[in-house]
Amino acid sequence: MSGQGNGSAGPAAGTKPLAVGLVQMAMSESPDENLARAEGFIREAAQRGARLVVLPELFRSRYFCQTEDPAQFALAEPVPGPTTERLAQLAAELDVTIVASLFERRAPGLYHNTAAVIDGKRGYVGKYRKMHIPDDPRYYEKFYFTPGDLGFRTFSTAAAELGVLVCWDQWYPEAARLTALRGAELLIYPTAIGWHPEEKDEYGERQHAAWETIQRSHAIANGCFVVAVNRVGFEPSPDGNGGIEFWGQSFVAAPDGRVLVRAPADRECVLVERVDLADMEAFRIGWPFFRDRRIDAYARLTERFIEGSEQ
Repeated sequence: MSGQGNGSAGPAAGTKPLAVGLVQMAMSESPDENLARAEGFIREAAQRGARLVVLPELFRSRYFCQTEDPAQFALAEPVPGPTTERLAQLAAELDVTIVASLFERRAPGLYHNTAAVIDGKRGYVGKYRKMHIPDDPRYYEKFYFTPGDLGFRTFSTAAAELGVLVCWDQWYPEAARLTALRGAELLIYPTAIGWHPEEKDEYGERQHAAWETIQRSHAIANGCFVVAVNRVGFEPSPDGNGGIEFWGQSFVAAPDGRVLVRAPADRECVLVERVDLADMEAFRIGWPFFRDRRIDAYARLTERFIEGSEQ
């Protein structure tokens, strides 16, 4: 470990301040209502100084992946499309950068879980398609979404260099690393994650702790900021069989893993956290993980599993 192992290597050259807005929402059954309320929250964040505003995963609807229902495909839309056009008007008016997670209809029978990046007066600048697709009880995303085929991406915006990923991607250090290697100053994770109420008492605390810990580790290992924005509130399963209590607790982590701000678990809120992106330089000098990577030794990471042991 470097002698500056606390990540403090002296001041970085200059400052690069950024106010980040996190919109933690509870969703209704109406996509139009959810979009209108999201616009109101974006306005609130901008009024409080945010230059970057992040919405939760699939914010236009309740989390429909709790069941496998062909009727839910009617919620999908092209990206770019109607929602990105509407948000682009708002982004231009407020001069803010917006990250919005949408259900993308690419072609008949081909759908993605997609995050759009909208950059002030530039408007829509690009999208990331979720690469890791879960298939668990009440998270039946493989029924709806094709894995992304655009790779891991970073977007140059007026706010910052944004590395955009989505929810289940947040558990994979490979995704965080490859995105950071493209120059991301912030790793952004629109999210929809919560507890099965019948399991919460036994597993809830450790499930949430694991979710936060893995993302804080991405901040440390990559020397960048992490922004995770979750939905909140109970959403019943469409088939009447239980539901998900989304645990909120959206947060921002610094490059040393500190949680700079954390939303409550039980209500909507708009957080605005001010960070200095220039701090990344000092942390990366103090903890030179990029310098010391053994890129000559990692080829087998592309294998599914390595059988046996080698002497």
